[in-house]
Amino acid sequence: MNIAVRIDTDEAIREANETPLELLNPGRADRFQKDAILPVFARLRREDPVHFTAESDFGPYWSVTRWKDIMAVDTNHEIFSSAQGITLPNLVALAEQQKVLGELARPRTGGGAGFITMDEPEHGVQRKAVSPTVAPANLQRMAPIVRERAGLILDSLPIGKEFDWVDLVSKELTAMTLATLFDFPFEDRRKLTSWSDIVTNPPGHGPVKSWEHKFQAMGECFGAFEELWNQKVNAEPSADLISMLVHNPATREMDRDTYRGNVILLIVGGNDTTRNTISGSVVALNQFPAQYDKLRANPALIPSMVSETIRWQTPLAHMSRVAKTDFELGGKTIKAGERVVMWYLSGNRDEDEIDNPNAYIIDRDQSRHHMSFGFGVHRCVGNRVAELQLTIIWEEILKRFPEIRVSGEPVRNFSNFVHGFETLPVIIPARN
Repeated sequence: MNIAVRIDTDEAIREANETPLELLNPGRADRFQKDAILPVFARLRREDPVHFTAESDFGPYWSVTRWKDIMAVDTNHEIFSSAQGITLPNLVALAEQQKVLGELARPRTGGGAGFITMDEPEHGVQRKAVSPTVAPANLQRMAPIVRERAGLILDSLPIGKEFDWVDLVSKELTAMTLATLFDFPFEDRRKLTSWSDIVTNPPGHGPVKSWEHKFQAMGECFGAFEELWNQKVNAEPSADLISMLVHNPATREMDRDTYRGNVILLIVGGNDTTRNTISGSVVALNQFPAQYDKLRANPALIPSMVSETIRWQTPLAHMSRVAKTDFELGGKTIKAGERVVMWYLSGNRDEDEIDNPNAYIIDRDQSRHHMSFGFGVHRCVGNRVAELQLTIIWEEILKRFPEIRVSGEPVRNFSNFVHGFETLPVIIPARN
């Protein structure tokens, strides 16, 4: 199998180890794009697992890189607040956006990120409003729809000809599922993935051409969802996410910024985790061909393979919090008001918690033992949707194709948050 992906290259290891520890800034997006971030995390776990970066484009912040310390932060919502954002904000980029867009920037491109940026009790009230959509009973009803659409996607793929797996499979399946969850016009489903990419990328990366382009696209997104809200207000309650927000007494009076924030949360959360794990599974099985052989020989391993991929890929690299009061962690004092970044990508590679963590082992014991969905009150509300899509797509893949071969080097996201792929060239040599 021909794949030009290498992890922990000598250059990446040397750069990570030779940088003075006090200058090590794990938030640099270029390292993620080059797939050169894991040596940085390995060093921090060894030498400085609760690490302070004093100066960066993100301002000062703490990095937490070991499993046990990440858990200590993630499960302590009384000390660590989400209300000031759950990502590592690029202050330089935000200042540039404000300079270009002025006062238009905040209300039209923001609205927070919905209930994930709320603390209790407000968070729990709004989360509860959408939870029934992703409950087991509703997922059981969705499963045949996802399977039918997955089959249509796979049956349309070219055989013996290189194509972009991200575009034709990963984006398409997540767009179809998101459109179903939102009851969004199916013919416009790819707008959902486009808007997700526009939210999570700065100008010059992904599809974003400029701050003005980002602003205009977000205006289109919010306009479409305002229209969807208005349609649901005048209709009988149904099992989609927007209807549940509209007809739930706890959320039907939410202000427009909060609604927009919830829309962004659900679009990005519903898109990136699944999409990048679908792509990551193809990359991982090509990097570890013995595991691919094992999967073909025993399709019953698909559920554990899905969980192992979610750990190995870690589609969202981090979440962050802000300390409400001083807190001791790993012998360091995190002061009130300081930002703490939980690097899930590092926690999922913690040698003290996971045996042989850099290996991809699809029949690993306790394969669901990973932190990609987070913990505590903010644990990913759509984790079962992601697992459902991934399980179904691989069941359908194995029915059709003996091999999906990565044919060139993937292009990775320029992001320290979304850990995934812009493009992934593959060839399917034959059908079963």
